[in-house]
Amino acid sequence: MTETKKPETSVGSISVIGSVFVYLITGLSLAVGFWVARNKFSVDLVSDPSLTLFLLWSIEFPVVVIIYSFFRKAPEKHSCFRAYGRSILGLISGAFLNALGAISLGAPIGTQYLPKTVHWSFLMSVFTFVPATAVFGASWTDWHRLFALMKPSGNVEYMIFIPAYGSIIGGWFGAWPMPLDWERPWQEWPICVCYGAIGGYIGGQIVSLCLMFFLRKAKHLKVA
Repeated sequence: MTETKKPETSVGSISVIGSVFVYLITGLSLAVGFWVARNKFSVDLVSDPSLTLFLLWSIEFPVVVIIYSFFRKAPEKHSCFRAYGRSILGLISGAFLNALGAISLGAPIGTQYLPKTVHWSFLMSVFTFVPATAVFGASWTDWHRLFALMKPSGNVEYMIFIPAYGSIIGGWFGAWPMPLDWERPWQEWPICVCYGAIGGYIGGQIVSLCLMFFLRKAKHLKVA
């Protein structure tokens, strides 16, 4: 008698409307970060990139962790608190990798740039690493399938995968004006890269919603 292999526990599910609400909440937390920087500290990305970036990622991080922990894999085995803990580790490790990638691609090195690079890396980690860490933890199989093979399954994985790549692509395009001889304040590292990453992150959310909607529609047509 052959043994039947139990199916691997999947992540939580969410509807397209639910995804809209998740994106609205995370987008609102970014807006709150900008509002706090402008109205409470009288700074912005141009006048004080380090403080502004710190406010952005420190406000966005707990919101992202709390929301995505509800969709964690195997919730019967892993509590919300465990998801919170591994998200902190994901934040730190993701920031290190983002900083390493930025420096290897030409980001300036020096004591005056270090705080900017650190806080930019933490914001990028919130966009790219933290949602996946809250949901998958250290499951290499899921990370490899989602980010390397690009085979998302279900709305939650689209919510993780596409905005993450969107922020990376947006940051890359945002870096293009930096070497141009325009002598504009926003060309300093990492201001335009931040704007590009945030724009790519929001654009990725919109793209993922469109894909979820059309895939849902196609599935209904196939069933019919």
